[in-house]
Amino acid sequence: MYTLIGDIVGSSRLDDWPAAQAAIDAALGRVSAHVDVVQRLEPTMGDEVQGGFATIGDAALATLLIRLELLPRIDIRFGLGFGETSVVDADRRPILQNGPGWKAARTAIDALDDARRTGYVGPDSEEVNAFLVVRDALVDRLSAQHRRMLLHSLHGLSQREIAQVEQRTESAVSQAFRRGIRAVRDAQLILRKA
Repeated sequence: MYTLIGDIVGSSRLDDWPAAQAAIDAALGRVSAHVDVVQRLEPTMGDEVQGGFATIGDAALATLLIRLELLPRIDIRFGLGFGETSVVDADRRPILQNGPGWKAARTAIDALDDARRTGYVGPDSEEVNAFLVVRDALVDRLSAQHRRMLLHSLHGLSQREIAQVEQRTESAVSQAFRRGIRAVRDAQLILRKA
C-alpha cells in the first residue's frame, strides 16, 4: 500500500483550531470521494492526517488536492511511503496501524526541509521525488485564484467552465493555464496513469 502521513504546517499558530480542524475534515472528505482510497483519509493524533492508496499516482494526487483545498489558510507537509501495513486495532478511530509502509511515510516527512511540502520513500523514489519537488514549487508560486483554477481543472472542469466559476474571461484563464496550471495538471495526470 502507498501510505500518506500529513503534518499541518504551523498548527500552533492557527488562530481558530476548531475551525481549522473542520476545514481539514471537510477537505479530507472531498478528496476521499474524488480519489480511489484503500484507507480513507482521516485525522489522526494531534495535527496529523493519514490515508492509504493502491498507486503512487493516487497518493500524490491526494496530497495536491488537499493542499489546493486548504491553501492559503492551512498548509500540510506530506510523507508518502510504500510497504506492508498491519492493523493493530480496527475498532479504534483512527484505526491503529503499524508496518513498513507507515515507517516509510514517516521517514519521507521527516526528511523534508522547509522548502519542500511532499516527499516519498519507496519504489522509483528518485523519479517521484523529482516530480514532487517541481510540482510543489509550481503550486507555491500560483496565486490563490490560480490554485483554485488548478483544483477546478483536476475535478474535470473545462477552461470555459472555470472562467464562469471564477468570473474571469476565457482568455485570462487560458493565459493562466499557459503559465503553469496546465503543466501541473498534466504532469499529475501522467503520474496517476503510470
